[in-house]
Amino acid sequence: MRAYRISLKLLAIWLFFIAGSAHAATGPMAQVQDTIDHVVALLRDKNLQTQDRRDQIRKLINERFYFKAMSQRTLSRNWRKATPEQQDRFTDLFAKLLEKTYMGRIEAYTDEKVEYIREKMETDTRAMVYTQILAKSGNIPINYRVAKKGDQWLVYDVIIEEVSLISNYRSSYEEIIKKDGIEGLLSQMAQKVKDQETEKSAAG
Repeated sequence: MRAYRISLKLLAIWLFFIAGSAHAATGPMAQVQDTIDHVVALLRDKNLQTQDRRDQIRKLINERFYFKAMSQRTLSRNWRKATPEQQDRFTDLFAKLLEKTYMGRIEAYTDEKVEYIREKMETDTRAMVYTQILAKSGNIPINYRVAKKGDQWLVYDVIIEEVSLISNYRSSYEEIIKKDGIEGLLSQMAQKVKDQETEKSAAG
């Protein structure tokens, strides 16, 4: 539970540092670094309306996240047990939950600095990018697992203070599947997305 709370608390920082377009950059760390400028520029642009800013950040997130790979790793062996239709539904709902849950946290950005430490090539198409956030409360290590797709390095997991985002969700969802099955998990996820949309509408 402590690891899960840490991940939730810090995921906001993760989101805006990996959401973005990296067409000019080449290597994993170069692309991660390039994405920061895109999102931070949006966060700092006082001329943008709130909804316009959110729409542009949302677009960048959808371009940068490797949602299918994230979904496969989150469900683990349960991915193979799911039908193709269930796999598609899970991927869509998982993407919406990540986006909707943490959009407000992204907007809490307070101009923290990031230090790029190194990149480690694990294979020709897999790498780890090591960084840390230089916050007033202390440095926060955040490492990114990225996979190469075409000329892009897409994020499929993030390790915040040695806690894997995917591992957290995998553990939580596996318990729900054991109890209610894959359809039960999908129903709960769909309800959570609906609740978040209702809260957004009520907040105006």
